[in-house]
Amino acid sequence: MSLFFLLLFFPTVFLFSSPFQDLVQAGFEEVQKLNQQNSQLSQCTAETAVSTAVHLDLIEEEQEVDKYRERKDDKQQATVEEELHFLIFPTDSSPPPPAPFEHCLVTTKTHQITSYYTINKEEVLGGGRFGMVHKCVEKSSGLVLAAKIIKARSQKEKEVVKCEIEVMNQLDHANLIQLYAAFESRHEIILVMEYVDGGELFDRIIDENYKLTELDTVLFIRQISEGLQYMHKMYILHLDLKPENILCVSRQTNKVKIIDFGLARRYKPREKLRVNFGTPEFLAPEVINYEFVSFPTDMWSLGVITYMLLSGLSPFLGEDDNETLNNILACQWSFEEAEFADISEEAKDFISRLLVKSKSWRMSASQSLKHPWLSDRALHYRLHHKVND
Repeated sequence: MSLFFLLLFFPTVFLFSSPFQDLVQAGFEEVQKLNQQNSQLSQCTAETAVSTAVHLDLIEEEQEVDKYRERKDDKQQATVEEELHFLIFPTDSSPPPPAPFEHCLVTTKTHQITSYYTINKEEVLGGGRFGMVHKCVEKSSGLVLAAKIIKARSQKEKEVVKCEIEVMNQLDHANLIQLYAAFESRHEIILVMEYVDGGELFDRIIDENYKLTELDTVLFIRQISEGLQYMHKMYILHLDLKPENILCVSRQTNKVKIIDFGLARRYKPREKLRVNFGTPEFLAPEVINYEFVSFPTDMWSLGVITYMLLSGLSPFLGEDDNETLNNILACQWSFEEAEFADISEEAKDFISRLLVKSKSWRMSASQSLKHPWLSDRALHYRLHHKVND
């Protein structure tokens, strides 16, 4: 698609002035001016030798402009369409692909799961306190899914898993992993879920070969915020938000989905909810103090994740869990580390509005999406060029 075609059909998309835009506009104005002058002088080229010379000079000048534009082609115009697309859509704000099945209300079945699915026990996708996650295939359709095998022997343990199922039944959003089926046996419950193969977001933080830019982080955090915004509108708290519970859809994109709703709780304003669980590095002060939790509790964890993605550092990590918890209660953190030297002031402000000890002063998920760091197209354009310069 030609540059002229793009500019013709998107006449109002440039919401801010940039060097690139100015250069494109100036180039067109200059050539149009030369063409107009050339047309006028062509009418008198046969009348005088002087006018002919002027005409030839003008043609030569226009040819120089063309040569300049060709030289510019060699250096930059290979990415002109990409640049124009970035001016129109500075960051890819499209949601990740939806689950390959319709959202449905899942209840546990007592049938043997092996009658319907082939579970690859050798291919482990993840694991934790609950059990293991394996890749599986639905026999009737060939659909590739993930099977989360949860040990649940007692009735109380089974009720906990059924609470997770109940939560997932209420969550229908592209940035939240979707539940497909559930099977209950004597000693375990298996959740069959949407499968994605991009690995944990945590893996990208610790991978020395992966260059995680600030603009990448904008894309990640915006999607997490959108997932949280939806959850909070449904009056559900995640309460275990951390990079290990954020999955990348693929290794080629920055699309992510929030997983693991095992600790999620329905928020009822009239019922004062307290919890005493979570991962130390990401716990909000009110959890440590066993105070009431609410939507801002998840937003604190989002602030910690943002800090980690931008710097590779954990803001409150101590020598042991006790020191980590004390650092959180003291709200001791800073941007003094060298890793923050090139980070934008908008990003620092974003974190500063989340890592606030008093939960009533933290941004909500909706407010975070309106913050300049996530919404300012001009800033995203600058961050884009900062990476490519």
